[in-house]
Amino acid sequence: MRDVWRKTGRGLALTLFTMGSIAVAAYAFTYFRMPHNIGNPFDANFATSGFDVPGHFFGAGLALLLAPLQLSRTVRRRWPRLHRLGGWLSAGGILIGALSGLSLSTHSQGGAASGIGFALLAPTWLFVTGNGIRYALAGDTERHRRWMSRSAALTFSAVTLRLILAAGTILGMPFGDTYIFAAWACWPINLAVCEIILRWPGRRMPEAIASVA
Repeated sequence: MRDVWRKTGRGLALTLFTMGSIAVAAYAFTYFRMPHNIGNPFDANFATSGFDVPGHFFGAGLALLLAPLQLSRTVRRRWPRLHRLGGWLSAGGILIGALSGLSLSTHSQGGAASGIGFALLAPTWLFVTGNGIRYALAGDTERHRRWMSRSAALTFSAVTLRLILAAGTILGMPFGDTYIFAAWACWPINLAVCEIILRWPGRRMPEAIASVA
């Protein structure tokens, strides 16, 4: 019975992770086709950001869309070439998304209070992903998977950010305060959950959250 509940929990976690990733990635890709209001601070920022906003939305959106595929044990085992291709595409998306995100952090909504939170995320995302690539090239599969699990957790920060903002809206919290909190909380929360799963006694991260039938 315990195994049944455990397998059900893993399946539910993977389903929610996949749905959240696809939903936010779809928003990122369709944002460019949406009507924009110059009176909206974010839309105004988009109009004057040059490459930063489209680069961030495309790069981070691509990495987010590929995250469930990259965590899939079935894909890794049955289609290793697809896994490697997805990995390089994801790494490219993260590079673009992190660098453009770092640039955007200098004029973030909420000013420096939120900008510093996003600015810290960008190099952390690059460092963690770079470590994952380094271990893959060295043939250390286990460490590669662990570091790329952390990278996926950071990539999923885009979803956590929006969940925090939605919760703040429902609770009637001031948007500015909620946004600043979200900028600082969205990625440490994900990393903390990832580390708990990684260090859970008797479990391995890929098998714990990313296994599929």
